[in-house]
Order: sequence, then C-alpha cells, then structure tokens
Amino acid sequence: MKKIFIIALTVVSSGSFAQVAIGKSLVSNASVSLEFGEANKGIILPWVNSAAAVTGAVPGTIIFDVTDKKVKMKNALGWRDLSTQSGAVVTTLQDNVVESGNAKVIIGSNKTDPTPGILVLSDTDKAMILPKMESPHLNIKNPEAGTMAYDTLTHQLAVFNGSVWTFWKP
Repeated sequence: MKKIFIIALTVVSSGSFAQVAIGKSLVSNASVSLEFGEANKGIILPWVNSAAAVTGAVPGTIIFDVTDKKVKMKNALGWRDLSTQSGAVVTTLQDNVVESGNAKVIIGSNKTDPTPGILVLSDTDKAMILPKMESPHLNIKNPEAGTMAYDTLTHQLAVFNGSVWTFWKP
C-alpha cells in the first residue's frame, strides 16, 4: 500500500505545473507563471542601493533604485528609467534597509535557475501578470516606492516612484 501511495504521489506531482496565483485561486491560462488578484494592491519591486551594483541582471529585470529613487528595467543596452518625472523627489523611503543575501524564490520549471534576483520566473514560455485594477493611482491608498500595477481603465502600466505615478502605454 505504501509503495502504491508513493508511486501515485510521484505521478501526480510530476504532472503539476509551476504556476502561482496570489490573491486569487487560479491563474487565468497556461501561459502564466505568476498572476495577482484584482484587489486594490500593487506589487512592490525589490529595492537596491543602485542599479550599477546589480551584477548579472538579465534583460527584463525590474528594480527600484534607492540612490536616484527610480524604477528601472534592464534591457540589452543597460537600465531604462520607468519613472521619468522631472523634479520628483521621493521622501518616504525606509532608512537602513538591508537586503537578505539568501532571499530567493524561483517560480517555474527550472528550480535551479542561476539568474540573480529575489523572485525569478524561470519558465521561458510563461509570463507574469501584474495586479490589475481601474485607476491604481486613485485606488491604492498608501503605495510604497516601486509599486506597479496595470490600469484596466487606460490600459497602461502604472509605476509609483514614492512621490508620483507615471504611466506607460504598451
């Protein structure tokens, strides 16, 4: 009986997919690695002391750079500023933030993915869906610097840099 249970458990677990839904019961389709519910909450990006200090970042990596208070995305040419707002000053950052060197979660089929990061989506055929809501700049009451959400009303990416929201049309 014990052998049958172990074999059945192995068969069931080998057929499972590495998909995660947060704030909802299931992901919307098979092309999703990570999906957030539609509550009035955003995703807060990892804070780094400076983009220049992030070694081994791959294109698509998104961070909040506390040195210049900007949300940045790594592309083939370097870091792209996603919070372009001239004159914006962030005043609400936590003091003495220390990153845990061993903090890492891998979601996807490649559980040994060497890509640096706190949250690594290792599948090459699935995507992450940001939290979706109407007017995140109005509905997220106390956003932290680095908060991102998808605005379902304007169909834009909303990024909060700690002071102001910026919006990006795909």
